[in-house]
Amino acid sequence: MSPERLADFHLLSIITWLPVLGALILIFFFHRERKQAIRIFANVWAIVSFLPSLLLLTYDRRLGGIQFIEDVEWIPQIGARYQLGVDGISVVLVLLTTLIGVIAVACSWGFIQERVKEYYVVLLLLQTGIIGVFVSMDMFLFYVFWEVMLVPMYFLIGVWGSENRLYAAIKFFIYTLFGSVVMLLAILKLYFIFPDYLKQPEVQQAVLQAARFISGENEPMYRMIESAVQLGMRGKGTFNIMAMQALGTARLGGGPIIPLSLQMWLFAGF
Repeated sequence: MSPERLADFHLLSIITWLPVLGALILIFFFHRERKQAIRIFANVWAIVSFLPSLLLLTYDRRLGGIQFIEDVEWIPQIGARYQLGVDGISVVLVLLTTLIGVIAVACSWGFIQERVKEYYVVLLLLQTGIIGVFVSMDMFLFYVFWEVMLVPMYFLIGVWGSENRLYAAIKFFIYTLFGSVVMLLAILKLYFIFPDYLKQPEVQQAVLQAARFISGENEPMYRMIESAVQLGMRGKGTFNIMAMQALGTARLGGGPIIPLSLQMWLFAGF
């Protein structure tokens, strides 16, 4: 089946929101004392969430560009849209996220003994946040998914971390909060200064790539977050580390639009 046909079935939305559905099922239908049943369900649901992502292998490499596009009006007052799509890089990252999601849930079986239900709920929500970061094509939507990703990471570090988990969680929260506020201000400034220009899909994608670069590949920030993760997590933090590693691979692509996008972000920073 072609990417165009799969987009009609909202493939990216299914991949993105399936973990949330699993989290809701855990919340409403599983008692926290049924730890074994929760573990089994979480592992099964991780596999269920992984299977639809295999359809992304139908990505047409000959055509390239953005495929599996979904575009729905979201907040018309500010021009924000529910706009999803993947290119040749993000399609691999989505597959990586869903695959390591299965591995992370499976590896957690013997590690997590307390608050098992809450742990798997948070882990599934983290998966949605990571996938959303990779598939979002609207800057406001990107920002929402970015925040959705950070909140579960904070709890994974602070609740299920090692003896230094509180220090690591606070350090992580302060640094990422500062970065998130700066990112939001930059997005708002870009929207107000270039409202029409930023509606062009190519420009939005370039700015998003710059945002991912700033969020994931900025070396001081990477070291700071990596330090927090190492202090706060044991082996059960596989998905947390994967999140940062995956964001670090969301590199800027080639093309003449890239220098312009960097200039726009630098301008917004002042």
